[in-house]
Amino acid sequence: MSSAAEEANHKPETPVAAGQENTSEENPLQAKADELGVRGNEFFKEQNYEQAIALYTEAIETCPNERFYANRSFAHFRTESYGYALSDADKAISMKNSYTKAYYRRAAALMALGKFKKALADLEFVAKRCPSAKDAQDKYTECKKMVNKIAFEKAISVQHQEKSVEKMCRDLEFATIEDDYTGPKLENGKVTLEFMENLLEWYKKQNKLHKNFAYRILCDMETLLKTQPSLVEITVPDEQKFTVCGDIHGQFYDLLHIFEINGLPSPTNPYLFNGDFVDRGSFSVECIFTLFGFKLLYPNHFFLARGNHESFNMNQLYGFTGEVVSKYSQNMADMFTLVYNWLPLCHLINKKVLVMHGGLFSKDNVSLDDLRTIDRNCQPPEEGLMCELLWSDPHPLPGRVPSKRGVGIQFGPDVTEAFLKYNNLDYIIRSHEVKAEGYEVDHNGKCITVFSAPNYCDQMKNLGAFITLKGNDLTPKFTTYADSPHPSIRPMAYAYSLMS
Repeated sequence: MSSAAEEANHKPETPVAAGQENTSEENPLQAKADELGVRGNEFFKEQNYEQAIALYTEAIETCPNERFYANRSFAHFRTESYGYALSDADKAISMKNSYTKAYYRRAAALMALGKFKKALADLEFVAKRCPSAKDAQDKYTECKKMVNKIAFEKAISVQHQEKSVEKMCRDLEFATIEDDYTGPKLENGKVTLEFMENLLEWYKKQNKLHKNFAYRILCDMETLLKTQPSLVEITVPDEQKFTVCGDIHGQFYDLLHIFEINGLPSPTNPYLFNGDFVDRGSFSVECIFTLFGFKLLYPNHFFLARGNHESFNMNQLYGFTGEVVSKYSQNMADMFTLVYNWLPLCHLINKKVLVMHGGLFSKDNVSLDDLRTIDRNCQPPEEGLMCELLWSDPHPLPGRVPSKRGVGIQFGPDVTEAFLKYNNLDYIIRSHEVKAEGYEVDHNGKCITVFSAPNYCDQMKNLGAFITLKGNDLTPKFTTYADSPHPSIRPMAYAYSLMS
């Protein structure tokens, strides 16, 4: 594989491969499909992945070809629909089992799902077929290292789990707070409003909170979260505003913008942040300590739900672990893993609106009591209620279908309606998906998605949004906003090398 071929692995393939130059002239359907493929590639280059997918799909329906499946796999990968990306790569390989690029695409989807052992087999195939391609050899080597690393960490995971954050804090020898440290300081070990206001300004100037205070916040968060149920009930007074935010994904300067336009959290301005606080964006440390700080300051007026990215595997792949290690230490990264295990899984507002990060379930008649009894102190499983709360997505057609992500399910309007009726609820709010306007209303107004990271990963050009409602009027109101300027640190700067 030449250097040009290496580069081709990072973009869609052109419709007519070497040796096929006259195929289109001989086959009008192939000519039409190739033209659709070219148009799909143009949309892909413009990062309009949904339109690219639509054109690749039309090309496949016109004249199926492994190249269109591989290109559509790549577009699905870019929209984080890893299950669809995997399926298309499988289809391309079934059509041509020597098609190297399809193995490359399948490996990428498998790695995104944390299935490194399966990805390694595909990368080994690519590396053997392309012995002179540095990119292929490097990815095979890195993936092999990750497989060995995961095996080692599993072997010692029992020892890690036996250590609570509190014990880890006691084991630490805290450094003396240096005389020249002028940043925010806890007062008698506690978060205050002054501390939070100073912290926001401190972070805005790209400074780091002293590790002494960072560790204390983590210890106090574990203590607090252990007292929380898996389903938290929230009572909003009649005339009080309540705000629900979706994914933040390490975009700290956009988090600041939310507070600028909607006000800082307070007992009279309560918030719920609905998971995926970290990863992808490269200011995840700043985001998480801001959110944890407000939770400690206002434990009964500021709420945090677990997302699928508050987990060990996702943090390893998408940047949070690397960022914590860079700014603090591996020990602190381990502490975050343990604290995340105690985050609540869903919230019930005034007994009528259920809020979760992902979505609904693969079986009927799931009750709120079923959600209350979930034992959440673990890494998210690959199936079951906890998995689906964190991973599932709505889709427009009735019934249930396999997830586009490869984890959880997709559920239709009839599933939503039945769940709401069974539990006497009005509607659900969830996050988990980028939306062009920052939000989307589906399933006859009964399933609402809110996503609060505008211009996600500095490339999606979407707006961010948050929802406000009142205790005596649970009708959701949407506020949208564009992205805010941030320091020139690219998204995924701390991500695992195979994913960045």
